[in-house]
Amino acid sequence: MTILVTGGRGHVARGVVGQLLEVGEKVRLASRNPTAVTAPDSVEVVGADLTRVDTLAPALAGVSKVFCYADPAGIDSLVTAAQDAGVGHVVLLSASPVTAANPAANPLAVMHKAAEQALLDSELSWTFLRPATFATNTLQWAQSIRREGVVRAAYPEAHTDAIHEADIAAVAVRALTEEGHVGRAYLMTGPESVTQRQQVEAISAAIGRPVEFVELTPAEYRETLARWGGGLVDQLIRYLAENDGVPMPVINTVELMTGRPARTFAQWARDHADEFR
Repeated sequence: MTILVTGGRGHVARGVVGQLLEVGEKVRLASRNPTAVTAPDSVEVVGADLTRVDTLAPALAGVSKVFCYADPAGIDSLVTAAQDAGVGHVVLLSASPVTAANPAANPLAVMHKAAEQALLDSELSWTFLRPATFATNTLQWAQSIRREGVVRAAYPEAHTDAIHEADIAAVAVRALTEEGHVGRAYLMTGPESVTQRQQVEAISAAIGRPVEFVELTPAEYRETLARWGGGLVDQLIRYLAENDGVPMPVINTVELMTGRPARTFAQWARDHADEFR
């Protein structure tokens, strides 16, 4: 049987595809824009838009399991189509904020919670992955590092529990290919608590040239992030302020699931060095 991976251009999806192939699984990769997807020759690439029901039935034909992102705009259609296609299991990439004391105050938590609830209300079996901050979020610094060797942000000493997308993918692959993960929700972090300044230093070491951290005030930083929309910017500023000088707790889910420690941020920086050069 075939495993369908949605969000074909996403960092985690690409990792899931590669690691599924390594263990001998047959993979179909779905994307809204399949012509823009690069995949190994053995992977069937199909066009599918979770918000368009007519594109889902062909993508799900013959599929036993699905890996998908938590997109509430299309989750109801996906659930219905997956049930109709006889899909056995869905692994949903959610996010750690859904476990917060007040998830309704976080736009990202609201989005992911809605997707989780759609699966909880369905007839499908499921596994939820709830990673902490994605290390790939620091790719927002790539342009200024390439052009100027500078990162401009607030709260340089704010901590994060950044996780490598390859580790998220590794846990997803276990949930898709092994028994014992139905009805489980996995909270996961990177192996260490690192500050924004330490992240910049790791990127500098990875690319072999200096990168300066220019500290902005919260108000100045907010202006640089205006394109994100108010709710997300508010949440980010609040997150940084709350974790300024405060180490984050780390969880060894990746090691328990895969048998090896999670990758450090320094490793992530080395893996993505070309994107910052």
